[in-house]
Amino acid sequence: MKYKISWYTGMAIVVANMIGTGVFTSLGFQLKDIQNTHSILILWAVGGLCALAGAFSYAEIGTLINKSGGEYTFLSEIYNPVIGYLSGWVSITVGFAAPVALAAIAISDYVGHIGWSFDYLAITVIIVISIIHSYNLKVSSLFQNISTALKIIFILFFIAGGVFYPAPADNALRITPAIHEEILTTGFAIALIFVSYSYTGWNAAAYIIEEFKKPRNDLPKALIGGTVFVTFMYTLLQFVMLKNAPYEALVDQVEVGAITATHMFTENWANFFSLMISLLLVSSISAMIWVGPRVTGKMSEDYRFWSFLKMGKGEIPVKAIWFQTTISIFLILTGTFEQILIYCGILLTLSSALVVFGVFLVRQKKTEGRFYRSPGFPLWQVLFLFLTIWMILFAINSRPIEIFWGLSNLALGLITFYIDKKLSG
Repeated sequence: MKYKISWYTGMAIVVANMIGTGVFTSLGFQLKDIQNTHSILILWAVGGLCALAGAFSYAEIGTLINKSGGEYTFLSEIYNPVIGYLSGWVSITVGFAAPVALAAIAISDYVGHIGWSFDYLAITVIIVISIIHSYNLKVSSLFQNISTALKIIFILFFIAGGVFYPAPADNALRITPAIHEEILTTGFAIALIFVSYSYTGWNAAAYIIEEFKKPRNDLPKALIGGTVFVTFMYTLLQFVMLKNAPYEALVDQVEVGAITATHMFTENWANFFSLMISLLLVSSISAMIWVGPRVTGKMSEDYRFWSFLKMGKGEIPVKAIWFQTTISIFLILTGTFEQILIYCGILLTLSSALVVFGVFLVRQKKTEGRFYRSPGFPLWQVLFLFLTIWMILFAINSRPIEIFWGLSNLALGLITFYIDKKLSG
C-alpha cells in the first residue's frame, strides 16, 4: 500500500463513527424516567467509561495481532475461525449498512424539517460518498479529515453558545440530592442501553490497522484519544440541551437538538442548526463506508464464498464498498432496517465483549513483545464485561423478538460458512 494514514486520521474516523444521530435524539426518551440533571450526566459519563474500557482492550489486542478486520480478525485468531466468521457476517449484512441507511434518512428528515424537500436525497448522499471512497486512500483520508473537522467545529460552537447563552427560567436543569433514587432504577438501566448504542464506533480504527503508518503507536492514540474526546463532548451536549430548553419541550421528543436551537436562537438560526445537524452526519456515513468494506475485503481473501468481492491490485476494496452501498439502499427503499438495528446492536455488543474477554486469554499466552498493554488491567475489562453482560441479559428479557431475529441471522451466517467449506473442498 503506497499511502498510509496517520493517527489523527484514525482518530477522525473514531470520532466520526461515534458522533451520529444518538446524541441528538435520545435525551427526550431518557427524560421520561430520569429528571435529575446529575443522573443524566452520570449516565453519559458511565457510557463513556464503558467505551473507554473497550478502547483500551482493542488497542492491546489490535497491536498484538496487528491486522485489519476488527472483530472478524481478532475473534478468528483468539478463539476459532467460525466465531470470527459469524462476527464478520454480522458486519457484512447489517453491521455497517444499516447505520449508514439510518444516518442518510436522518439527513433527509432534518432537511425536510426546515421546509426543503429532495426525493431520494438519502440514496444520493450514500452514492456520492461511496464514489469518493472508491478513488484512493489519500482522497478518502482528506475527505474524512475535513468532514470530521467541520462536525467538531459545529458541535463546539453549539456547546459554547449553549454554555454562555442565558438559561430560560423554565429550563430542564433539575438538581436534587437523592441521585441514587434514579441511578438504581430500571429507567436508568434502559437509558444506559441506548446511551451505549450512541457510543458505538469507538472501535472503528481497529478495522483498518494495516492502513496506519505506525500501527503499534497510532492505533492506541486513535482509539483512546477519540473515545475520551467524544465522551467530553457528549456529556457537555446533554448539559447544554438541558440548560437551554424546557423539560416539557424535550421530554419524549426525537429532535432535541433542533428544539434546543429553537429556544436559543431566532427561527432562521434554528433552521441553520437543524441543517448543520443533518450535515454532520455526512462524516458518520463517510467513516462507515470507509471502515465497513474492510471487513468484507478481509473475508474475501479468506473465504471462497466472498471471493467475488476481492480488492484486486488496488488499495481500496471497491467491490466491497458498492456491495455495502447496495445493501444500504435496499434498506432505505424497503424501510425494514429499524428492527434490524436493534438486534444488530445486540450482536455487535456481544462481539465486542468477546474481544475484551480475549485480553485475559492473550495475556496468558503472550506477556512479552512490543504491543500496547491496557492500563489498570483487569479493572477496565471487568467493568466492560459486567455492563455488557448486564445489558445483553436485559435485552433478552425485554426484546425477545429482536433476539430471535439475531439468532436467525447467525444461523444463516453459519450456513454460509459451511457452504464455503464445501466450495473449498
